[in-house]
Amino acid sequence: MDYREALELIFRRSNFERGPQPPYGERTYRLTRMAELLEAVGNPHNAIPAIHVAGTKGKGSVTAMLESILRAAGYRTGMYTSPHLHTFRERVRLNGQSASEEQVVAWMRELQHALEARPNVTVFEAITALAMLGFREAGVDIAVYEVGMGGRLDATNVLQPRLTVITPVSLDHMGVLGDTIAAIAREKAGIIKEGVTCVSSPQQPDALAVLRAIAAERRASLCYTPELYNWQVTLAGPTSQTLAVRYRQTHHTATYQLPLLGEHQAENAVSAMAAAQQLRQQGLPVSEEHVAHGLAQVDWPGRLEVLSANPLVVVDGAHNGHSLARLFDTLPQHLRYDRLVCVFGVSSPHTPYALLEQVAARADQLILTQSVNTKAQPVADLAAFASERGMHASSEASVPKALASALASYQPGDLILVTGSLFVVAEARRAWLIHSGQAPPPDDPEGVY
Repeated sequence: MDYREALELIFRRSNFERGPQPPYGERTYRLTRMAELLEAVGNPHNAIPAIHVAGTKGKGSVTAMLESILRAAGYRTGMYTSPHLHTFRERVRLNGQSASEEQVVAWMRELQHALEARPNVTVFEAITALAMLGFREAGVDIAVYEVGMGGRLDATNVLQPRLTVITPVSLDHMGVLGDTIAAIAREKAGIIKEGVTCVSSPQQPDALAVLRAIAAERRASLCYTPELYNWQVTLAGPTSQTLAVRYRQTHHTATYQLPLLGEHQAENAVSAMAAAQQLRQQGLPVSEEHVAHGLAQVDWPGRLEVLSANPLVVVDGAHNGHSLARLFDTLPQHLRYDRLVCVFGVSSPHTPYALLEQVAARADQLILTQSVNTKAQPVADLAAFASERGMHASSEASVPKALASALASYQPGDLILVTGSLFVVAEARRAWLIHSGQAPPPDDPEGVY
């Protein structure tokens, strides 16, 4: 087996990330199927202490921050996130590094028989099992897992973690998880386990009420960050920010450097900080110095990432109304510009036309495009909608062509922003690196997805 064959063994299965979304419910998203698969390979998820992170926005950032903090504390870490930007191997990280092709092949050899005996296992379930097996084989000390979608029925919810974290809940995947904040919060709160402390980021009232009720039912302490900390951004620069955090109980204040931009990332950092404090109370030696060092070193590309200062090019994977609103509010806090040139493409499950209207209202120049992902909203449909609504927009058939168009019309004082989807961001990052003469990011064999 080589790396291509290992990936083909995974991606020839039902793929809800890139294919049609089936009806949401226990019949399709069966945790018992995931548990049976893991039992066939010795229940690797039970061998490694775990932290489980859910939420609508910020769950990937908090996962990356926590992993960086634990690594700074001297732990050998595992980190599981989705989707990936450039290569499948990013989803499974060991001590901050993407798994190697050789490791993926070795782990898949161990998993192959169990997978072939279970043809109904989905792509995401197979990847999750691969990560859990890989963490055991690599001998990591602790692993941080990001939920794929929802929480209650997510394949990662077979975990019995030491700690759970729920980042802000907002409206997303409404056709699947529900059309109200409360309904979506119930799905996210599915990761709360009996007697296991849950850290919550700031929440809307309806979401917080649900989290409190479910935590109480399961006798799980809910640590709500606004009740534990006060924080504010004291310095917002083009590549980093400084935040002051005061712990209410002791009145102790500390200052932290964060290379991720935006008040929402400060909020995420406080959630990671609160999680570290809870782990410390459980007896894990994670000091304030480890927290500060881990936050200062966190690497999470594609999220309000400045690719270039001149020309000013920024990419951000915002793909719902809440995240786009925060993105547009954050940009002028960190960057100086006169005109906003938006390259926009979106995936069809994410209310594409509502997002287009939101972007068009803020952009001085709008270039529509689509990624190569099978769920990408066709650029022709976006262009037709824009024309019907009287929006001034041009369109390009691919992300590299859209970025080239933005660069061709660039003027001093412009900010080129690529947003709407992590898939669009990934293609823009690759196109920019090639355009600027840098080595392109790692890739996977063509056609395996």
